[in-house]
Amino acid sequence: MSHIKRQSLLTLETYEKLRPDMRREAIERKSNRKVFIGPAVMMQFEDELTIRYQIQEMLRAEKTFDEAGIEEELEAYNPLVPDGTNWKATQMIEYTDVEERDKKLVELKGLERHTYVQIAGHDKVYAIADEDMPRENEEKTSAVHFMRFELTPEMIASAKTGETIAVGIDLPAYDFRVDEVGPETQGMLLADLA
Repeated sequence: MSHIKRQSLLTLETYEKLRPDMRREAIERKSNRKVFIGPAVMMQFEDELTIRYQIQEMLRAEKTFDEAGIEEELEAYNPLVPDGTNWKATQMIEYTDVEERDKKLVELKGLERHTYVQIAGHDKVYAIADEDMPRENEEKTSAVHFMRFELTPEMIASAKTGETIAVGIDLPAYDFRVDEVGPETQGMLLADLA
């Protein structure tokens, strides 16, 4: 699977004209690629379209049109595009109350290392998290993590034959599992595999 190239991005002017339709498409795509694990964790499985939209939005918000700025955004976001042998996701720990969130981020330290996907008949695949920079410190975890789940050829073959895909977290302080992602999500995840 190819990464997003500079030449394939829209100019700010063109993007502004097409933005309403592209935004609608991205929101729909993202909704079909979300998995909620328990009451407070959301996994947004990314793909080329969701990351392309994010890049275009960042360029628009920052009014970036110079080559260096565009390359910087591509370097930051391209690692979130699946490579054909993995799934990549943004994990968000969501508590609306600030005091509760601060307390929970301490309790949930290490959560990103306990997040997994599992294709029926295979072992759990734990996330490789935050490869770009640490998002956890001595006291607490971050509310946002970027993850990669590397799959074996056997796992990919099983997924493509229709075996169920589970997503979960097995941290003692937050132990939840989705035994089977929805059919739309499963279809999207299968499309990420070579």
